Amino acid sequence: MPDDDPFHGRSLAAAKARRMAERAKPEPSAPPAARAPSAESEGRMADVTEKPVVPREARAEGFLRLTPGTVAALREGRAPKGDPFPVARVAGILAAKRTPDIIPLCHPIPLTGVEVDLALEAEGVRVRTRVRADYRTGVEMEALTAASAALLTVWDMAKALEKDATGNYPATAIESIRVTSKTKGERAS
Repeated sequence: MPDDDPFHGRSLAAAKARRMAERAKPEPSAPPAARAPSAESEGRMADVTEKPVVPREARAEGFLRLTPGTVAALREGRAPKGDPFPVARVAGILAAKRTPDIIPLCHPIPLTGVEVDLALEAEGVRVRTRVRADYRTGVEMEALTAASAALLTVWDMAKALEKDATGNYPATAIESIRVTSKTKGERAS
């Protein structure tokens, strides 16, 4: 084969087909023009400087669905890691106090009270939280965070009972975490 063979031993038709395929490839699109990030696109903490300091309260609740066997074990005091309710109560209180460490744009609020109540029901565990503060912004995120952490703690302490044969949790679910009430400027009882 001569060195000046432009087709390197391939047929003229194959070389022409390759050239046409190269031309048919779409041009790579240019990346979108870079723009400077704005405060709105990155998120920002709300400025509450001008808002008055008033009493605030928020209540939240949630539910942890468990298998009947786990509910029975909790009722009978047979949870492998011990009674989850006192630990979950403390976890909820601590989570409310640490909400700005978990939710990046939440204000660090000096809380005046946090209550976390857990109840064993027929199909799982219900948590109800109440958070209070005298401040410029509401405490609903703290109430929601307390409810979430309390339920996660119960799940953690009962998970050995909830696992199926594959190590999964097909029946376990945290459900309906929501704010049930929020007040501002008045002392709720």
